[in-house]
Amino acid sequence: MKVIEKIQEALLEEKKVLFSFEFFPPKTEDGVENLLERMERMVAHNPAFCDITWGAGGSTADLTLDIANKMQNIICVESMMHLTCTNMPVDKIDHALQTIKSNGLQNVLALRGDPPHGQDKFVQIQGGFACALDLVTHIRAKYGDYFGVTVAGYPEAHPDAIGTDGLASPKPIKLFYDTDVFLKFVHDCRQIGITCPIVPGIMPINNYKGFIRMTGFCKTKIPAEVTAALEPIKDNEEAVKSYGIHLGTEMCKKILAHGIRTLHLYTLNMEKSALAILMNLGLIEETKISRPLPWRRPANVFRVKEDVRPIFWANRPKSYISRTIGWDLYPHGRWGDSRNPSYGALTDYQFMRPRARDKKLVEEWVVPLRSVEDIHEKFKKFCLGKLRSSPWSELDGLQPETKIINELLGKINTKGFLTINSQPAVNGERSDSTSVGWGGPGGYVYQKAYLEFFCSKEKLDALVEKCKALPSLTYMAVNKDGRWISNIGQIDVNAVTWGVFPAREIIQPTVVDPASFMVWKDEAFEIWSRGWARLYPEGDSSRKLLEEVQNSYFLVSLVDNDYIQGDVFAVFADF
Repeated sequence: MKVIEKIQEALLEEKKVLFSFEFFPPKTEDGVENLLERMERMVAHNPAFCDITWGAGGSTADLTLDIANKMQNIICVESMMHLTCTNMPVDKIDHALQTIKSNGLQNVLALRGDPPHGQDKFVQIQGGFACALDLVTHIRAKYGDYFGVTVAGYPEAHPDAIGTDGLASPKPIKLFYDTDVFLKFVHDCRQIGITCPIVPGIMPINNYKGFIRMTGFCKTKIPAEVTAALEPIKDNEEAVKSYGIHLGTEMCKKILAHGIRTLHLYTLNMEKSALAILMNLGLIEETKISRPLPWRRPANVFRVKEDVRPIFWANRPKSYISRTIGWDLYPHGRWGDSRNPSYGALTDYQFMRPRARDKKLVEEWVVPLRSVEDIHEKFKKFCLGKLRSSPWSELDGLQPETKIINELLGKINTKGFLTINSQPAVNGERSDSTSVGWGGPGGYVYQKAYLEFFCSKEKLDALVEKCKALPSLTYMAVNKDGRWISNIGQIDVNAVTWGVFPAREIIQPTVVDPASFMVWKDEAFEIWSRGWARLYPEGDSSRKLLEEVQNSYFLVSLVDNDYIQGDVFAVFADF
């Protein structure tokens, strides 16, 4: 979706304020991994969009393109990519635009760009553009209305237009610390007939030297009161950061008081100051994170209507996105016939993890395993919140709804039912509930209790026998080789999550689908070896034990269809 459309849509709602975040490409691989994890935490607060900068002279072109793609399709936030003219002939510009278009991005911030490193002045290259206007004209001529194009406004004039005397030609910087200058800029724009949204950029002061360097580079005027406040504390980093949060909050309050309801925060790839400002403004609450759906949908233009998924990838959403990226149509309203679209094959990508997460897995899961009971203990500890990582999850720790049933999960894991996915039964909980809510306020949500686990054939046989006396329970079980045991048909799709909202049709975003379960089982079993056993040395007895479990256990999907009076854990009572 175009950012301008999101802003225009939001402005129709009285008093709604939109905020957004800006990031830049880090210089190291570890830095990129850390940034993507930080983005995930920040995006949970539902910014209207995020943008990623383009390095001076196109120095980060490939990395910016890669991060922009991950933001849109993996982090799942509406993303805007900066694109500059510096050292960029038209063919390179078109390569960048075609790349983001094919990845479903629709938003570009068109800039002239800073001079390359080591140069003082911008120089137009042969076959390139001289300014942002040339770039905008080219985008519109070649790509029509596909892209939403944003440009930079300069309340204090563009740095190149400011002379040594401090005077500027009438070229109406993104960066400012005097809100009166920004408000005058907006007023002047409106007076001459500019009607598009004008979004203020707020850069929290995180450290004194960085602040001086950035304002000097941008030739930003620093109000006397800001200088006076910073001078006595300039060597105290925490005090500077606290003042930066205070100043940013006050700037935003003044801007909002003048009827402007959009805020853009330059994060400098740090989260605390930006989030603290938004909390001070009452725009976010750390403990209340709303979800449009139980899972986060990519902002990709091709998946804009997707609203149904199988539950099996609930803890591995990135893997699901990667395995469905080539679909022509995504389920909307109903799951339909999932045998039509073809899931992507398993590749190394599904088993790649950030180094920090790999390190955490080694710390928490790589211990000597002398018996299957040692394996049970690991699963139990994860369910009780004593471990933060799991080979079967891309997420960090337990999800809020899991904590409702985590003690019960711990007990069945001790008995050898090794859970990798679950949800409690919910009967008409308010949709703004902090633990199980989704879809925004005003609605009610429902869930059937769901458990997914590995267990031995012996335990499965006993479980199947018990289910015969409990007609509300439906199950599917399959081993690594594909042996199927179930009390439902292989085309029976079961909605296990749904919501009822004012003036909307019922939404059923999560289903149990046998065809998808057979695809998922390959991935789930492969994690035993590629996600856990491989962390041990070749030939290690613990590794061999894990591979034995992988080859002998069944993966079971169990639903209690009585979401009002059912008790899915009762079937495990006598084990």
